[in-house]
Amino acid sequence: MVDVQGTVADGFEPVRDAFADNFARRGERGAAVTVYRDGRKVADLWGGARDAGEAPSGPWTRGTAQVVRSATKGVAAAVLLLLHQRGQVDLDAPVGTYWPQFKAAGKERVLVRHLLAHRAGLPALDTPLTPAEALDGTSGPAALAAQAPAWEPGTDHGYHAQTFSWLLGELVLRITGRTLGTWVAEEIAGPLGLDLWIGLPASEEQRVGRLAAVEPPPAPASAGLRVRPKASVAAAYADPASLTRRAFGAIEPAADENDAAFRAAELPASNGIATADALARFYASLIGVVDGGRRLFAPATLTVARTEESAGPDRVLVAGTRFGLGYMLHGPACPLLAPGSFGHPGRGGSLGFADPESGIAFGYVTNGMQKNVTADPRAQALVKAVAKCLAG
Repeated sequence: MVDVQGTVADGFEPVRDAFADNFARRGERGAAVTVYRDGRKVADLWGGARDAGEAPSGPWTRGTAQVVRSATKGVAAAVLLLLHQRGQVDLDAPVGTYWPQFKAAGKERVLVRHLLAHRAGLPALDTPLTPAEALDGTSGPAALAAQAPAWEPGTDHGYHAQTFSWLLGELVLRITGRTLGTWVAEEIAGPLGLDLWIGLPASEEQRVGRLAAVEPPPAPASAGLRVRPKASVAAAYADPASLTRRAFGAIEPAADENDAAFRAAELPASNGIATADALARFYASLIGVVDGGRRLFAPATLTVARTEESAGPDRVLVAGTRFGLGYMLHGPACPLLAPGSFGHPGRGGSLGFADPESGIAFGYVTNGMQKNVTADPRAQALVKAVAKCLAG
């Protein structure tokens, strides 16, 4: 039995029960979850091992941070939306207004909002990058600037799993003169006191646990869960020529996520590092004031963030998805708390989101990467527990 550490406020005990149950029944190795309601922390739990894998490691502690994969996208999207809020970027301007080289190969009419809503037609690279190229800050943007879109930009959507890094990162650099990770550190994480980084400082390396792939326990026959993906989804991931496989394989071979060089680089689509508290506190600050601090999103920006921009069959994920500007929206592919919820999962586990109507902000991080993209059963169990708490 895992010794679950931390606290829950009265009425939020089901979150502790679900978190403990993840270790007992859902293959959890090491994880943390934090929930805020109306800017007040109501659950803050952690447990298990700091490092996943078979080798023994120390315990997960309150300050343990983890790579959160695509949950990073929600933080990266906030940068563009805050720049828009400050009048520094027009969401309806062509990307080439800020990044002239991007106009090549039929991309003159790609708008800034198309990048955020996965409608730019650039989910894959014609030639994958090596890990060194992916981390150098220049090869990715150069490849995308020269490349033609896979479909007419703005007419359809497909998840930009990896290319989101270089598209948003270069745009922020062109607009502000700062890298996206630097902007997050100086304008978001620093002022809000968040243990959250896109580009990990060497001084924080010892706080980060190791990721590992883990197999979840078999679901009982009575659970009613689909234990195999649909044939169309499985085929898309298996086909080297498919847009799905190419989108997720934009870096080849895959980078070592436990390597210090990977963690120190900036990949705003996939290598953010955070504690559960930092992820939840970030989302709490998007929708309200936390501990007397400042609210990040003005009401109009919040509306823009969670207004549906893309919906229906996703050319990459081969499932029906919903996106606002940079955020996944509640739906079958990515169940969140309620219809107005917005946030982003990380492939294999992590999840961060906010629900303005209930005042809930949620952060979950894990070191055990299971085979899922948008709806991890451990995160979903915790979200359902929060819903139970709200229902009384």
